Amino acid sequence: MRAITLTVTAVAAALALTACDDGGGGGTGGDKSTNSSACRIGEVSVQIGSASMAPAAGDSGEVPVSITNQSAACTLDGFAGVELRADGTSEKVPALEGATGQKLKLAKGDSASFTISYVRGKDGDTAGLAAQSVKIGLPGSGTSQSFPWKYGPIAAKGGGSGPDASVSGFQQAGD
Repeated sequence: MRAITLTVTAVAAALALTACDDGGGGGTGGDKSTNSSACRIGEVSVQIGSASMAPAAGDSGEVPVSITNQSAACTLDGFAGVELRADGTSEKVPALEGATGQKLKLAKGDSASFTISYVRGKDGDTAGLAAQSVKIGLPGSGTSQSFPWKYGPIAAKGGGSGPDASVSGFQQAGD
């Protein structure tokens, strides 16, 4: 009897989790709905830091992105929405496989960061993406900001299903 109860509880928990939305999605700013406590671009500053660039095709690189709250307390819940853009093409960048999004509350002056990881592609390879810009959105806000992509072309994932890139979860920065 106890095994049945545990099984029913586990199935109920699994169903509840599949009904949840992580708020991050793969698009800019997660889902298109807005959340009144969500951090918004314009109320937070977004900066791309010094990257650990991939020097040659097949090498991995990381691009850190920092967010500093400039206004009233706000919340980051899930993953940043990131799109890579090239010549009218836009590719969503998924969350890092196995990563979990966390909920962070940022008071005025608080900072958080996340990382865009990528595999450098070959120049001129049509299977990859010769990204020219990256569009970053925050979960639940519906706002985004574009930045130049200066880190070279991005290789295609195995099977050609989009760029070989991913987004880490938010991490609290500072003390």
